[in-house]
Amino acid sequence: MEFIADLHIHSKYSRATSGSMNPDELARWAKIKGISVVGTGDFTHPLWLSELSEKLKQGTGGLYEYGGARFMLTAEVFNNFHSAGRSKRIHNIVFAPDIPAAEKLNTVLSGYGDLVSDGRPILNMTAEDLVKACLDACPDCMVVPAHIWTPHFSAFGSVSGFNSIEECFGSQARNIHCLETGLSSDPAMNWRISALDRYSLISNSDSHSPQKIGREANVFDCEMSYTGITSALKEKDGKRFKYTVEFFPEEGKYHYDGHRACNARLSPKEAIKRRNLCPVCGKKITIGVMHRIEDLADRPEGFVPEGSIPFKRAVPLSQIIANANGTGEQTLGVEREYMSLVTKCQGEFNILLGMDEAELRSQLPERIAEGVMKVRKGELEILAGYDGEYGKINIFGGKKSGEEQMTLF
Repeated sequence: MEFIADLHIHSKYSRATSGSMNPDELARWAKIKGISVVGTGDFTHPLWLSELSEKLKQGTGGLYEYGGARFMLTAEVFNNFHSAGRSKRIHNIVFAPDIPAAEKLNTVLSGYGDLVSDGRPILNMTAEDLVKACLDACPDCMVVPAHIWTPHFSAFGSVSGFNSIEECFGSQARNIHCLETGLSSDPAMNWRISALDRYSLISNSDSHSPQKIGREANVFDCEMSYTGITSALKEKDGKRFKYTVEFFPEEGKYHYDGHRACNARLSPKEAIKRRNLCPVCGKKITIGVMHRIEDLADRPEGFVPEGSIPFKRAVPLSQIIANANGTGEQTLGVEREYMSLVTKCQGEFNILLGMDEAELRSQLPERIAEGVMKVRKGELEILAGYDGEYGKINIFGGKKSGEEQMTLF
């Protein structure tokens, strides 16, 4: 039976994260969304791991249970090191099969950085040494490069990244089995780079608030266990790893190039024409994800490699409701409508992906049902995100005067 997993989130112990990122709220929102397996995030933080140890009950196959949800031990770490004379700042996700393995790994990692100051600790060790440390602590641990294209903190980032997984992870590249695409790219963009064919491409929310879990996710049809999930990823098994649920990458906050301080948004072509300088102030712009993929691509747009895991794009239901009603997403009216619909329709993902058009039109207000169908068909307009600014989605048309829009399909 298929199930949805979001394996990269954060806890209340990470900076700029909601205090509601606790087991109770995560379990509650997992049920609301229709997510079966949630990453714990931040198991490297001693207080969070202690809370997880106290509240979560050992389930079957290396997953833990609480409040009707299953949890998998995950954490994101910040590797800060130098390579070839350049500063490198790479974020990686770590999966652990159980709490004893996490505790053992934490003892090792505490020698490389302060695990208490932040749920996503800064470790003064190379990405290569991180993989060694994880596998030495427990051979079943797994390291996944996080949001691999974001400019500042990723394996391929324009500011401090590399041009290949081999450059980043050295002798341990053989132990990297999957990559997280991040909100600003989708699998189709990554398929343009033949060197990435051997990796499973996963998508997760990287959520800092419980309402945002599942904004990207993975769909499996395998044993709901740590080994079931990780083996499906390691083997890139399309029968067990069915597909990912993706943002429209244009909505991600690093899709285009630009300089947010000057409200300057540029396509890669425009950025190259301007020598990667801001057209307003003349300073260097932030090179976005689309530009970096163009730099490394050896295939044309639209290429689909054999054995690739498919994906489906989605827009969060609260965003569709707000767009349909012409109001802000955080309004009380949107919240009430959202809760009413997910309760009636067995979860957000069932509405976004599961219900057919006839069911949608019979169960949802007409304009919201229309919005869901327009998203499924890709019939929407997006003002691309850049330099830390999320893109803006317009589902029902009527763009504002003077705004340059990207129309999909």
